[in-house]
Amino acid sequence: MQRIIPAAAVLTAAIVPCSAVYAADTTKKGYGQGTAVDNTNRPCGAVEFNSRYGGLDAFALSEDDKRIIISFDQGYENGYTEKILDTLKEKNVSAIFFLTGDYAKKEPELVKRMIAEGHTLGNHGMTHASLPTLSDKAAREEIMSLHNYVINNYGYQMQYFRPPCGEYSEKALEITQDCGYKTLFWSFAYVDWKTNSQPDPDEALRKLTDSAHGGEILLLHSVSATNAQILGELIDSLRDKGYTV
Repeated sequence: MQRIIPAAAVLTAAIVPCSAVYAADTTKKGYGQGTAVDNTNRPCGAVEFNSRYGGLDAFALSEDDKRIIISFDQGYENGYTEKILDTLKEKNVSAIFFLTGDYAKKEPELVKRMIAEGHTLGNHGMTHASLPTLSDKAAREEIMSLHNYVINNYGYQMQYFRPPCGEYSEKALEITQDCGYKTLFWSFAYVDWKTNSQPDPDEALRKLTDSAHGGEILLLHSVSATNAQILGELIDSLRDKGYTV
């Protein structure tokens, strides 16, 4: 059964056919939360993104200032997802896992476990293509081909889309919205995806804990050995700071 993380309640949507013509800005932009923060430790770049694009159902923060949402990008399997799922189950935490088409096709047992254990599946593009570089038709196909694959093979309807490469345009956001999806970026991420140059676990834990803020959407990569190692401690640290995870 599909489970929606409560902190993302503002992001719910019904899936509708993709069929609109746009005159929106097509300029490709790269998202990043930046280093400047406001008086509640929220990255100013994420706050500004919500303000500017919330009307297009695109978000970098949730509205729940007591909760932190943990999300993982699932581009390929590197042997750590099972341990990550074990930790999430032990700590009674629901996460969002953004799947690429390749992952959805090659890792059925892990995907089924994510669903069975109450996690939310997100759409990270069938081929992980940058939407602003595609035609309107191809952009819709990038989203909906994976959407339909997951429905047909897992009986699960996704509703959150994370733009591959963090690249977007106003037009791409509108196309995503027209496909019935909410675009979900993040309000904190760090360099955790370089498998041959993993961050020091103690330093990573400190960085992630110090950056915590209400409404945070935390982006982690499941290919990271460091993330798998520190996840339990991170969850405990965030809860010690008073956040619901």
